[in-house]
Amino acid sequence: MELSATEISALETSKFSIKHAKELIGDLHRPIAWIYWTDFLCSIIGGHLLFAANVNADLWLTGSYAFGLFVQATLSVLTILLFLRAVMFTHELVHLPREGWTAFRVAWNLLCGIPFLIPSFTYYPHIDHHRRKSYGTSDDAEYLNLSHQPPHAIVIYLLAVTITPFAALVRFAIMSPIAWCFPAFRKWTFMHASTMVMDITYERPEAGEKVYRIMLFQELCCFVVCWALVLHGPIVAQTWVDPLWVHAYLVSIGILTLNNVRTLGAHRWTGTGSELSFEQQLLDSCDYPYRPWITELWGPTGTRYHATHHLFPSLPYHNLGKAHRRLMSGLPAKSIYRETVKTSLLYEIGLLFQRSWASWRQEFVARPTPSQANDQMANAA
Repeated sequence: MELSATEISALETSKFSIKHAKELIGDLHRPIAWIYWTDFLCSIIGGHLLFAANVNADLWLTGSYAFGLFVQATLSVLTILLFLRAVMFTHELVHLPREGWTAFRVAWNLLCGIPFLIPSFTYYPHIDHHRRKSYGTSDDAEYLNLSHQPPHAIVIYLLAVTITPFAALVRFAIMSPIAWCFPAFRKWTFMHASTMVMDITYERPEAGEKVYRIMLFQELCCFVVCWALVLHGPIVAQTWVDPLWVHAYLVSIGILTLNNVRTLGAHRWTGTGSELSFEQQLLDSCDYPYRPWITELWGPTGTRYHATHHLFPSLPYHNLGKAHRRLMSGLPAKSIYRETVKTSLLYEIGLLFQRSWASWRQEFVARPTPSQANDQMANAA
């Protein structure tokens, strides 16, 4: 049930005992390497194998057209789910310790980040999403005040996935070599086209030389991937309608759509652009602990526990469920943490549309018509 404005205001003024919460989960901060390696490698290798099988289905798939369509659709869904899980490890890379995880970061980039044109440098600013003073402000690339925008803004956000693969192709195949040659364009590209964002007006701040060196190497690798993909049709497949392009685009759309839908339910998006208190940030985030057989598919690697993750960003994904259960058991009955627990992603997205519609309608109704505005001006005169 959606809380009333009065109930939300009362909760926001309640103080959350972070000390008590830390005591409950203090032993869960150590990431276990074999879990990360096994999970990631099984996901990405399985995804690549299924994708290859689908692209080359004409070489092994027999039977009726309807049966073939069903098999390929099933392979596509499984590929999308496995690839989404592998992709979401980019979120873990930001929060993992700097020491001892270099090999995992390299493996993720080589097997997933670079082939998918989402190298790890594009997600470095994610850490600002967890800073109290930047969360929900213009310094947060991953926040939109969707509860205060008209419903079509949410729809546009969802439909943007259709052009995102082309934007990535342009970024690394065309913009990268131009940026290598012209320093001014390099600076603009870094500020405006080098970050995975929700807010397209976000400007990435300057970074250190190490970040630029990593970025240059990863850009070069992505440049090679882009042109290998582009030239695969006319040179390897000897066609201008390459099945590889079609499958890659459709899988990309599937991954992006599923992730964007998950993102819409990860927060309540009630911020207005100003700084939020710790309690407000916690109430703005959501956990989905129920029905893991389905929530783990759309919210893999702990992303279905988004509120718990915001509470303790350094917790490894494999301990978030355990942390959530301990907090629910050990925190007071009236703790605001319990308000972050949600039962249905689609229901929460529906509430987001309701808040958006109510906000837009209130603004639209409150705005005077041109004739009313003229009357008001005349009365004032």
